[in-house]
Amino acid sequence: MPNKVESSLSSELLTLLRQERYVTLSTVDHETNSPSVSAISWLYALDQKTLRFCVESRSIILDNLKKNNQMVITFIGNGSTYAISGKGKILAEEIENMPIKLALIECSVEEVKDIMFYGAKMIHEPEFEKTYDAEAASKLDSQVMDAMKRASSG
Repeated sequence: MPNKVESSLSSELLTLLRQERYVTLSTVDHETNSPSVSAISWLYALDQKTLRFCVESRSIILDNLKKNNQMVITFIGNGSTYAISGKGKILAEEIENMPIKLALIECSVEEVKDIMFYGAKMIHEPEFEKTYDAEAASKLDSQVMDAMKRASSG
C-alpha cells in the first residue's frame, strides 16, 4: 500500500506544528553535497503551505540553504511519521531584540508524505525537556514563537 502524499499540511498537522515539538531538519551539506541532519524544536506552521523555524545564527543550516535551498522536515505525530519537503528561504540571519543570536528561516511546503512503514503506527510522540533555567527557557521560547509568527516574508 503506497504512502499518502499531499501538497500541503492537513488541518491536523497544522495544529500539531503550531506548538513547540521535536523535529529533524535535513539539508544538503554545502561542502560535501551529502545529507546533513539537525534536530530542532523552534518551528511554527504559519499556514498549510508555510513553516518557519529558528536556529542559531552560526548554524551550518544557513550555509547549506544558501547553496541548496531544498530541505526535508521530519516529525512524529498523529500516530505516524511525516516528511515535509520544500524550499528554504532565510528571512533573517539575526533576529533583532533576541537575547541570543538566532536566524529565521521559512520553508515553502511542496510535499507532505506519510512515511510510516506499512502495518505500524506510532504510539508515543518524542518528548524532551530543556536542561537549562526553566524560567529563562520559557521566556526565550515565547520570544522565538512571537518572532516566527510576526515576521514578514520580505
